[in-house]
Amino acid sequence: MSDIPVSAPHSSPLSALLERHQHEFHPVLPVDLSAPDVARLDFTAANPLLQDADLRDTPAFEELVARLLAAKNAYIGVGGYLENRVIYRRSPGLFGDPAVPARSLHLGVDVWLRAGTPVLAPLPAVVHSVQDNDNFGDYGPTVILQHQLEDTTFYTLYGHLSRRETLLLRPGMTLESGDTFTEVGPAPENGDWPPHLHFQVIADLEGRSGDFPGVGLVAEREKWAALCPDPNLILQSKWLE
Repeated sequence: MSDIPVSAPHSSPLSALLERHQHEFHPVLPVDLSAPDVARLDFTAANPLLQDADLRDTPAFEELVARLLAAKNAYIGVGGYLENRVIYRRSPGLFGDPAVPARSLHLGVDVWLRAGTPVLAPLPAVVHSVQDNDNFGDYGPTVILQHQLEDTTFYTLYGHLSRRETLLLRPGMTLESGDTFTEVGPAPENGDWPPHLHFQVIADLEGRSGDFPGVGLVAEREKWAALCPDPNLILQSKWLE
């Protein structure tokens, strides 16, 4: 059985708030994530193509993503929220110590598409923080935006970005809904991944700045689902419903 959840829980107060405002959100990317040439990609142990893949070889990983898309006649891949993934074995900080439980529960949605694709603010925002998390397998250039809806403050995180565009941003800068503020980055500057956007919703940064866990322990699924609601409440892709 696949580890892809049939549906993600929408039980937190922030989830309910986002559902009430779905009609107001601007697309995060200038593409239709419900189009026929978009497909859901599976990065769990249920996918046999991942069993022998050398995921530390980024060009080979990029070729694998291209194969997964071609198999579905797609050009853009989506997925990952609360998915128990095997691809983090490429990141020693996540899978390197057998004495430490592996963090493999993905807390955002990944959109696999070409580098250079603009990234847009889904609603008015203030730039909370910007940081280049430049370890291998990390986020690379990262932006966290702060939002306000119905007196509720929450955050959206964007990882694997373009270094040049991202480092032009400064905390405190304001964005209107639909403003382009960065781009999807290329390898290796994006944390050395095949090009994609990691998009995550966060209820409470817990004092963090410029970084936030994008992967958690499977045993803590309920905790992370409440802290990081389903990003598809904003993205609204039919492939993630």
